[in-house]
Amino acid sequence: MRTYDFAPLWRSTIGFDRLFDMLDETQRVSEDNYPPYNIARIAEDHYQISLALAGFSPEEIAITAEQNVLTVEGRKADKDQHEYLYQGISARPFKRQFNLADYVQVKTASFDNGLLRIELVREVPEAMKPRRIAIGGVAAPQTIDQKKAA
Repeated sequence: MRTYDFAPLWRSTIGFDRLFDMLDETQRVSEDNYPPYNIARIAEDHYQISLALAGFSPEEIAITAEQNVLTVEGRKADKDQHEYLYQGISARPFKRQFNLADYVQVKTASFDNGLLRIELVREVPEAMKPRRIAIGGVAAPQTIDQKKAA
């Protein structure tokens, strides 16, 4: 596994601690590919996560959004009493986490034909949006003689 040293970036950036921690964490975690998912950009500030959850029902899935982390968990109920000769459809419990950027919020979630779709929107507050700053005129500096006369 390839590792990267972020020390030079730590010395020249301020306030990016969370970003470097996330990059470091993704290198250490062994990737579990279950359940398979897609992340799509629908529009400039609209995103959609689709998870393939064959065999699960909406009641067996929990979605939680908390402090820039979206968590999707699934656990099958133990009511199936079949004796399988072959079980290709996975029924194992899972927990998938997605790190969200600042101001990204979960808007809706829907479950249809084995696909869980989660709609996300980035809504930047007006106070955080770029704004143009007017430049005022510069008054001529007063000399000591002008201040005494005033």
